[in-house]
Amino acid sequence: MFENLQDRLGSILNGLTGRGALSEADVSAALREVRRALLEADVALDVVRSFTDRVREKAVGAEILKSIKPGQMVVKIVHDELIEMLGGEGVGIDLHAAAPVVVMMVGLQGSGKTTTTAKIAHRLSTRDKKKVLMASLDTRRPAAQEQLRQLGAQASIDTLPIISGQSPTDIATRAVQAAKLGGHDVVILDTAGRTHIDEPLMVEMADIKKRSNPHEILLVADSLTGQDAVNLARNFDDRVGITGLVLTRMDGDGRGGAALSMRAVTGKPIKLIGVGEKMSELEEFHPRRIADRILGMGDIVSLVERAAENIDAEKAAAMAAKMAKGKFDLDDLADQLRQMQKMGGMGGIMGMMPGMAGMKDKMAAAGLDDKLFGRQIAIIQSMTRAERANPDLLKHSRKKRIAAGSGTDAAAINKLLKMHRQMADMMKMMGGKGKGGMMKQMMGGLAGKMGLGGGLGGGLGGMPDLSNIDPRQLEALQKQAEAAGLGKPGGGMPGLGGLPGGLPGLGGAKLPGLGGGFPGLPGLPKKK
Repeated sequence: MFENLQDRLGSILNGLTGRGALSEADVSAALREVRRALLEADVALDVVRSFTDRVREKAVGAEILKSIKPGQMVVKIVHDELIEMLGGEGVGIDLHAAAPVVVMMVGLQGSGKTTTTAKIAHRLSTRDKKKVLMASLDTRRPAAQEQLRQLGAQASIDTLPIISGQSPTDIATRAVQAAKLGGHDVVILDTAGRTHIDEPLMVEMADIKKRSNPHEILLVADSLTGQDAVNLARNFDDRVGITGLVLTRMDGDGRGGAALSMRAVTGKPIKLIGVGEKMSELEEFHPRRIADRILGMGDIVSLVERAAENIDAEKAAAMAAKMAKGKFDLDDLADQLRQMQKMGGMGGIMGMMPGMAGMKDKMAAAGLDDKLFGRQIAIIQSMTRAERANPDLLKHSRKKRIAAGSGTDAAAINKLLKMHRQMADMMKMMGGKGKGGMMKQMMGGLAGKMGLGGGLGGGLGGMPDLSNIDPRQLEALQKQAEAAGLGKPGGGMPGLGGLPGGLPGLGGAKLPGLGGGFPGLPGLPKKK
């Protein structure tokens, strides 16, 4: 997401921050590159012009050029203007209306309306504890209604029974009545799409709107369509009147032009973004967090939220107890790798860590990517329970069987075992006695600097219980992280001996076997 733009803007702004003083010519040259980067990212031309004009106006003021670190001041101005362009504050789905709240989904065919409808319903029922009813008004696309029914069955969401021969407006009326009778809090109407905007489609949307009186009209647009998505939003807003946007396939969009343009052009907030195919892979759109990611400042709050959603508290407590005793077997390693995959893999986590965005390419070049994690999990799954609990059993004949079962070779198995041995050694050191163990000290230092207390399962003292973090505390977390040096490009992780500009612990203890070295846990003594 925004990878191309992140790389381009990162290199441009890094060139500015390295200078002691800036002239107006320096700022102009940098803004030319920024303009080119935004145009290459498929941002609308008028949006690019107004953005660069606003940045120039603020950046060439005398107070900026005489600043101690003018380059960092320009970065701040670009950051603030990016947030403004993306919409200032994040806006969620508005449910403040009499039940049942009607949400109408509109958009072109193939944009992902039906899947997004199910994702939103799943989100509202699991997160907000709302009783949701979904209804398909698409009578043209073959099996569209059946698709929504099956998605509802998978996610345990109620769907309106299908009655053949009814018109979309009649289905909308029946859905609202059924939601009232069934005591539903929200009813989501999945309308029909077309391959392009035409008059009959717009008339149908207007009729459905008149019949159902929706509180929210969400336009679902494919982010990969770029400028076409902006024109689509304009047309739908003029004819139907949308209240917000949902962008799908953001995980496959390295440019981000649609996201950067749509709010500025239409004035309508982007409320949600689809970041994957799974039912849970739908995120709220937070302009400040997105701007932080684009400029390589990380996104600590989203990382904590994602961890809270994906980390199993019971498993974490059990792991903490084992680590306190210095135990760490191959099943534990597989669990750790799966947790990383759930949180977006190495690339996803690195993109949210402050100052780490530039490390992704280096790690990929070293062979450390998510495919490697998949292969390692396959190796572990090809072992017997006894072998996973006691890796010392793995002699040549057993390795040969595991290699055949996992589609790898003995070298890959040896690398995995070597990595596990070093991790197990570290766990023993971290679980050792004396001042509560090294893990407790390290985690306590990090949590303390970020202003967080509490404990996770009693094993990792100082780490917060992510599932119980107050939402207001989450909002304050980014500012606390920045104050601790986390939000600055090139800043290290506090309390973990971070090195400027890189992943903390590089050059310290390393875990061999991951294509040239997985950056080790910092602050640990080197093995003698």
